[in-house]
Amino acid sequence: MLLRNLVTDYTGTLSYRGKLAAGVDERLRTLSASLDIHILTADTRGTAKEQLRGLPVHVHKLQGADEDVQKRDFATRFDLRNVVALGNGANDRLLLKAVKQAGGMAVAVDNGEGCAIDALMNAEIFIVGAANALDLLIDTDFVKATLRF
Repeated sequence: MLLRNLVTDYTGTLSYRGKLAAGVDERLRTLSASLDIHILTADTRGTAKEQLRGLPVHVHKLQGADEDVQKRDFATRFDLRNVVALGNGANDRLLLKAVKQAGGMAVAVDNGEGCAIDALMNAEIFIVGAANALDLLIDTDFVKATLRF
């Protein structure tokens, strides 16, 4: 699997109570050397722009009530086989499902705010902590061990 794009939710996935989780900033910097990073957010707490300022990421603000469709449709701009998707909410389910079905990597993340069952059911990996989720991409032996059967 050759990953080229990271498409991730912000609220509850990379952040906790609106603040970027510990260690996420340095991991995003590391990953930006090998992945194009896209953060899709409704920005529930209104902190994403400030928290992500200066990081090598593309922030996309979602508008309207169909966030799940917007996230999925955004990801389809890319070859989904080359996408890793991270999410924790019910509004991430279609993104995770599309990436998983296409052969990309779909990861459900609980960063302390919970993880919707719909997100879990449409992912192939569940992990606790945003930093741990990003570490799966930095040290690929983690992924090999997790997905081996």
